[in-house]
Amino acid sequence: MTQSRDHSGTESGVTAETTDSRTPHVQVAAAVAEAHRREWAFVLATTVRVTRDLDLAQECVQDAYAQALGHWTRDGVPARPVAWLTTVARNRALDLLRHHSTMRRTLPLLIEDDHTEDIADSAVTALTQIPDDRLRLICTCCHPALSLEAQVALTLRLVCGLSTAEVARAFLVGEPTMAARITRAKKKIAAARIPYRVPGPAELPDRIDAVLTVVHLLFTTGHTAPAGADLIRRDLTERATDLARMLHTLLPENPDVTGLLALILLTDARRAARTGADGTMLRLSEQDRTRWDRAQITEGIALVRAALNGTPGRYALQAAIAAVHAEAAGYADTDWPEIAGLYDVLIQVWPSPVVALNRAVAVGMAEGPEAGLSALAELSAEPQLAGYGYLPAARAHFLAELGRTREARLAYEEALLLTENAAERAFLTARAAELGE
Repeated sequence: MTQSRDHSGTESGVTAETTDSRTPHVQVAAAVAEAHRREWAFVLATTVRVTRDLDLAQECVQDAYAQALGHWTRDGVPARPVAWLTTVARNRALDLLRHHSTMRRTLPLLIEDDHTEDIADSAVTALTQIPDDRLRLICTCCHPALSLEAQVALTLRLVCGLSTAEVARAFLVGEPTMAARITRAKKKIAAARIPYRVPGPAELPDRIDAVLTVVHLLFTTGHTAPAGADLIRRDLTERATDLARMLHTLLPENPDVTGLLALILLTDARRAARTGADGTMLRLSEQDRTRWDRAQITEGIALVRAALNGTPGRYALQAAIAAVHAEAAGYADTDWPEIAGLYDVLIQVWPSPVVALNRAVAVGMAEGPEAGLSALAELSAEPQLAGYGYLPAARAHFLAELGRTREARLAYEEALLLTENAAERAFLTARAAELGE
């Protein structure tokens, strides 16, 4: 049992994997990077409960990860890295709060002290009803005083641990633009002295749209990673699934919550079949459907039916589209006209450029490549799609089907310029190579 004490007040008491020799630096760096990917949100959310201040919590968590590089090299990687990091961050926060009682300077209280007169009974109730620190913090950051876009961007960046570049891609804007938006949102919080606290049950409906958007974008970012070697980031998809299940437990009658959980389950059910044995990305037509998770599909379809009662929202409609794919016995059996029709309804409920792009693809699959190209041409002037690689990739697919090889090759080259994920780049390169000379 290793005991480490330093100025931060660390006393982890967590068994290390090795204690008799220094762990190679490269191994430690990899362990710290993995812990950052998987556990940043949990460590931050737990530390906030001590600091009541997001900026201070971030500072303490960053310090904990920095300390890990040295301590783990000397003492070995702990058997439970998240426990080690949480302990170090918490003790660092307690030290700072003891020695600097005025540290709450840049952001107001995130969770009001239980002993203050201002805390509402409903907030105390909510603390016990929201079972996960990460979900508590997401609900807290999605404050209605901020614009919906600012709530979602700030939460994805600070709470969910996405990089500014990843958040920017989710919103289809440039990284400098997103960085400026996040900075403005933090300044507004500080200037307005917004009293952040855990929302009570009666307040959740006012925040649920932002919370669902956060969880959805978290899932989509993990489902197809914006960059890196792997197509899928399991840490993000699993976190989003867990959060969606928690929300459904809290609000089982909310059709949007039900629809989002259904969408995540049905989409994630195809995960094992999306890549080949060598990690290459596969077309939907190439996927082995016996590898689709039938238990998730059964659960997802039942949730879709519940979510579609009454007026369907955007998540229920997207889940219904995913259900059409899931219920097809084979790729050739896919009911593309039904999918195109569902997109027609979805675009009225949620007029998004990405929805319009997906609708255009569905039209092309249902009515032929010429119809698909025509629908895509209508989106060519859409500024939010200017840097979106899926638009030229879709155009390349339909051009190839029509035998317009030169134009298809140029479209694939454009898509490659806009794609950073290695698995997607390999997929596009292979499709271009199939065109021949």
